Amino acid sequence: MMGDTNIITKKVACPHCKNEITVEGLPGETIEIKCPNCNTKGIFAFPVEKPIAESAPGQYAIEVNNIDFTYQKSDKKAVNGVSFGIKKGEIFGFLGPNGAGKTTTQKVIIGLLKGYNGNVKILGKDLESWKTDLYNRIGVGFELPNHYQKLTALENLELFASFYRGKITPPMDLLKMVDLEKDANDRVGTYSKGMKSKLNFARSLLNNPEVWFLDEPTTGLDPVGRRLIKDIILQKRKEGKAIFLTTHNMNDADELCDRVGFIVDGKLTLIESPRELKIRHGKKIVKVEYLEGNELVKKDFDLKSLADNKVFLDLLRSGSIQTIHTAEATLDEIFIKATGRQLK
Repeated sequence: MMGDTNIITKKVACPHCKNEITVEGLPGETIEIKCPNCNTKGIFAFPVEKPIAESAPGQYAIEVNNIDFTYQKSDKKAVNGVSFGIKKGEIFGFLGPNGAGKTTTQKVIIGLLKGYNGNVKILGKDLESWKTDLYNRIGVGFELPNHYQKLTALENLELFASFYRGKITPPMDLLKMVDLEKDANDRVGTYSKGMKSKLNFARSLLNNPEVWFLDEPTTGLDPVGRRLIKDIILQKRKEGKAIFLTTHNMNDADELCDRVGFIVDGKLTLIESPRELKIRHGKKIVKVEYLEGNELVKKDFDLKSLADNKVFLDLLRSGSIQTIHTAEATLDEIFIKATGRQLK
């Protein structure tokens, strides 16, 4: 390995004793880590590097290249060398725990935070070249709703609609889309947390944006509300919108995203599709639960030899199987492996 020019060197902080550990490996390689200071053990996966520069010009609606950002009075970078691209008609999930740098990255991209290093392009144009006309082309749904409490939902949307130049989606159409039509004339101060979240989501679509930023869009919603919002997001992807989704909800990311990026302590560790990640990190087995008399029995079968496995075929014919599923890894498990965040 030591003679390979593709070797990656990374520094990982042990979450137990904060000791800095230097690790080396090839792109895509997974290694075991042991902290020499406190003997804490864990796993680290080296990222598969896919530089944006190799992509065809104009392919991305959002291009982020090596951006850094540090807040004033802080000696630690909130965003550290982050690079990625998002195509039109793609949902990109930015995954990480609270404080990882997700929202800061989003605020840099939409122009709310200045003084960053690196390069950002929106719709093929450098971010620094955009003026206020940028906000006629993008939509932003922040995690924490910010509404005028004494105005009705309809009045809130009509007010924000007046800020845009160009064609606006009728506010009542948006309220109907998020199931708030019958509450349109109620003051927002009387709304529940979930209703305010829906209104916030609807507001981000007023200008029919080409690029759509969503920060924890299902927070505070019940299962029916989450399903509604997810279906709208998937529909907007079909309409060709580039969608940047920041979340720490791995279930949302697994269901919605074409690709995900894992960020911890301001560093983007890995970018890949949820499906490919689960296949790569999952076990090639099928887990079966079946009844043997009145007892529930669990058994694992090798996926590769399943078609020729007599025991498995006999179970299928017996009608005693209660559950059957593959042992694919979850995004939570993959996140731990890929980032080295949790060393055990």
